[in-house]
Amino acid sequence: MNEPIPVSSALDEETARAEVYGLLAALYYAPPTPELMAQLRVAVTEAPAAGGYLEEPWRQLVAAARAIDDTAVATEYDALFGGVGKPEIYLFGSHYLSGFLNEKPLAQLRGDLAVLGLSRDDAMSETEDHFAYLCEVMRYLIAGDEVEVSNLTQQQKFFSTHVQPWANAMCDTIAAHPKARFYAALAGFTSAFVGVEAQGFDMLA
Repeated sequence: MNEPIPVSSALDEETARAEVYGLLAALYYAPPTPELMAQLRVAVTEAPAAGGYLEEPWRQLVAAARAIDDTAVATEYDALFGGVGKPEIYLFGSHYLSGFLNEKPLAQLRGDLAVLGLSRDDAMSETEDHFAYLCEVMRYLIAGDEVEVSNLTQQQKFFSTHVQPWANAMCDTIAAHPKARFYAALAGFTSAFVGVEAQGFDMLA
């Protein structure tokens, strides 16, 4: 992230999209590592993907990373998403789509993942409808080598079914939480990125 991500060609744009999904997966799955925070703090503040719409939310995220130290970010993550028992904020699609965890949306997701030849790593403690996991799937559908799976048709289908219907509700919940500082900025960027993705897929329809 120390260099501007090029957007001079369709291939470069796809690489940038995959990198953004990878970044979101890392930031939502666990408190960010010191190495990741260091990268964010020195990141260029031009938009990390094609389209100026992302530039201001990206600036705000980088500014938040520069203003808040690693320990405070980790504490904030645990306060919002961790802890024993019910977290302050859920990062699982089933919660936003059905009101409960491990419900029909998760079963549908697992079926769709099986069709794609994907399954959860046993080392991952969270269910597949965790936002970080879905971002990893999108990254794979963009950057993977198997063209039968990693293509725009599969990206559009997976995004519209499993990401778009609830991502903004999650982001709004995070942004409104009084304890959210770094993650409020992340939620703003996430919401903007999801919006850009939705517009891009709409143009394919």
